Amino acid sequence: MTAKILILTGDAAESLEVLYPYQRLREEGYDVHVAAPTRKKLQFVVHDFEPGFDTYTEKPGYTWPADLAFAEVDPGDYAAVVIPGGRAPEYLRNDPELRKILKSFIDADKPIAQICHGPLLTAAVDALRGRRVTAYPALELDMQQAGATFHDAEVVVDGTLVSSRAWPDHSAWMREFLTVLRAKAPVT
Repeated sequence: MTAKILILTGDAAESLEVLYPYQRLREEGYDVHVAAPTRKKLQFVVHDFEPGFDTYTEKPGYTWPADLAFAEVDPGDYAAVVIPGGRAPEYLRNDPELRKILKSFIDADKPIAQICHGPLLTAAVDALRGRRVTAYPALELDMQQAGATFHDAEVVVDGTLVSSRAWPDHSAWMREFLTVLRAKAPVT
């Protein structure tokens, strides 16, 4: 049976941070499902840097259908979870169904790939205390407040938790996540 991977996301997620792992994991042979607050067509965004701006800008990105709503997810059906960034984690962390799902993955020590603002979700379930992580650099204080040791690096691996700063770090992020995933849930 092919191992299944869950992507937890919503509107305003960074397009590349959803679609790159979705396609890369499918290419590797995993069955990948996208879960969101409701089953609907999601509107992703594109974050990039423009001259004269102190931070990134946001533009409309791709749309993509959610395969299932958070309330429909059985975490036991999935070998690992991916948490993209963008603005979605800012509001998703308040969703009790998402927190329940994520806590199940953490309690079972299943592989978790998080990127950019995605670590706001693992912080929301108090899963970063004593861990080493990276995230979008502007979240350094948030990660420290969550009890994590922050590293400004393209990828940080702490056991089954693999984190990255943002979409420019995709190659390193997925390379390290696949190393963890192949050990814990190889494609059969």
